[in-house]
Amino acid sequence: MNRLALMGCAAALVGLALRGNAGQQPAQGSTGTSSGSQQHAMPHGDVEHGRYIVHQVAMCVECHSGRDRNGNIIPEQEFMGAPIPVRPSWGRDWALRAPRNAGLPGYTDELAMRLLTEGAIGRDGNQLRPPMPRFRMTRQDAADVIAYMRTRK
Repeated sequence: MNRLALMGCAAALVGLALRGNAGQQPAQGSTGTSSGSQQHAMPHGDVEHGRYIVHQVAMCVECHSGRDRNGNIIPEQEFMGAPIPVRPSWGRDWALRAPRNAGLPGYTDELAMRLLTEGAIGRDGNQLRPPMPRFRMTRQDAADVIAYMRTRK
C-alpha cells in the first residue's frame, strides 16, 4: 500500500475514533460481560465473514500489523502488534502501539464481544485509547470477527 493510501486509511480511522469517542465516558469498574450481554448466548461465528469484516471493513490489520520501511504490511507480522502508523497533530491520549490481537490473547469470548459491541471497552473495563475505533458491531458481526481472530495465532 503506498503512503498516500496508508494516510487515507489512517485519517479514516482517526475520524472514526474521534467520532465514536465524542460524549462517551469510560466504563466504571466493569470487568465481565454487561448485564445486557449476559441475557444473550454467544452467536455461532462465521470465520469467512469475520475475515471480511477484519480486513475490509474494520481494517484491524492496518494498525495491528508490522510494516516494512516502505510502509507495506509484512504478511508474517499480521495482527502481531505494531507501532501505530500515524499520530495526531495534538498531544492527547493517543496509543503509540497497537497490541497483538492474533488469537485475541487475554480475551474471553465475552470480553471480546464487549470490546466489539460496546465501544472499545478493554479487559480491565476501561475505554481503550484512540485511535482504536469505538465499535458498535452487531452481536453476529462481533461473533464472526471473534471466530476469525481465534484462527490467527
